[in-house]
Amino acid sequence: MHYLDILKEAVLELSFSKPLREGLTHLLEHVAKKMGYRHMSLAIFDPISQMIEFTIYSGYAKVPQKTYAPGEGIIGQVVKEKKPIIVPVMGDEPRFLNLAFNRDIQDLKRLSFIAVPVLLKNNDGLAEIFGVLTADIPRRSLEILKEQSEFLELLAIIIARHTSYLQDELTKKHFLPEFGKGDESEVQKEKIVFSSKAMSKIMTQISQVAPSKATVLLRGESGTGKELIAEAIHKLSKVKDGPLIKLNCAALPADLIESELFGHEKGAFTGAIHTKKGKFELAHKGTLFLDEIAELSLEAQAKLLRAIQEGEIQRVGGEKVIQVDVRIVCATHQPLEKLIQEKKFREDLYFRINVFPVYIPALRERRDDILPLAEHFLEYYANEYNKKIKRISTPAIDLLVQYHWPGNVRELKNCMERAVLICNEEVIRTYHLPPTLQTAESSATDIQLPFAEAVAKFEQEILIEALKKAKGNMLQVARELKASYRVINYKIKKYNINPKKFVR
Repeated sequence: MHYLDILKEAVLELSFSKPLREGLTHLLEHVAKKMGYRHMSLAIFDPISQMIEFTIYSGYAKVPQKTYAPGEGIIGQVVKEKKPIIVPVMGDEPRFLNLAFNRDIQDLKRLSFIAVPVLLKNNDGLAEIFGVLTADIPRRSLEILKEQSEFLELLAIIIARHTSYLQDELTKKHFLPEFGKGDESEVQKEKIVFSSKAMSKIMTQISQVAPSKATVLLRGESGTGKELIAEAIHKLSKVKDGPLIKLNCAALPADLIESELFGHEKGAFTGAIHTKKGKFELAHKGTLFLDEIAELSLEAQAKLLRAIQEGEIQRVGGEKVIQVDVRIVCATHQPLEKLIQEKKFREDLYFRINVFPVYIPALRERRDDILPLAEHFLEYYANEYNKKIKRISTPAIDLLVQYHWPGNVRELKNCMERAVLICNEEVIRTYHLPPTLQTAESSATDIQLPFAEAVAKFEQEILIEALKKAKGNMLQVARELKASYRVINYKIKKYNINPKKFVR
């Protein structure tokens, strides 16, 4: 029962709305203390670089100095074979390299070592490995070490999903643009936040196409982040030192779009009092991002096609041919194939810009990204408006994840900005979220709650949040909520809340 109690506590520990790394670090510290382990660590396997990196660790005085490859040392062997390994005495095992934490000679003589794989089965039924969970244990008999290994294997199953998020986080660095030190403010604005496999695949595609000169067509609903992806492509490209020029084709009337794209000569039309360079000229030796390209007139499409094919343009009202060297990235939320059938979009232009299409899924199709994005926007706007808001409550997270987000990431961003503005607490709660999220569809209810039930639900949320903050101390909860201990005790029993769940 001792092991089961600790595993139960581990499940509860991971159920709190804590930052991922902080939660896992606290979990390892808790388990090591309860089980009498000297040290624990969680190493993450990076499938891109094929290296194993120590990310979370507890009890070690030194920062890990080594990464391992599959098959190298005990850690690498566990990743390669996807099986646990028990080392009765560290110093007696030649495969135990001791390179990461550099334990002293005494530790090598008196400690055992267990390493177990952290894995889950994928959709094909194959085991996908995310990392290795390890423990340094005072020397024990082989029988006891086998029991400990079984315990660690169960713990690895519990943390597998969370470890997969750490693996995604680790692999992001291979796909994200490198920013200079002078661009720190821009990094905050342009940071691409994701946890989903769908977005990981997109970042892989971007890393493949960005160094080339191929035209990229970004497709997806409005608000999915197409402009952000275009910026990432530019920053990863060979013309990253050149200009990135953007044009929203839907934001200008048809009679001005050609002037914006190709420029105009003085006197070309009424109001053209100066010669003006167009976006193509301004983007020379750089990238031109054409958003909502389906909004272009057929005449403008023909001229755009020539500019892309020939690498030359003519200003409106001019006769001079101007050579341009521009990388083109286009975006649209419209079905171009249907527009071609309706004779509203040129088929030859379609084939010219559709060299490397990238489909960005709607936020409702990648719900794993909702919480990381919400936390990112919370942190950004809390700093922006000088608010001391630390986290999002569990019921509020449920609403965010269940909502269908027709406006995608843009709507989520606006939602979190509003929540931060009206929140005067340390926690974003359900009543800080917009009314659109409180609908029957988003809250998984088909009728509005009666007043008494709504009050009861609100009371439960307040009590649970206070218990989390007070770590299960009901006296502290009573002081925090400015109520008597008797009232708090009555409410906790009424709603069948177990304060012991929150004791840490």
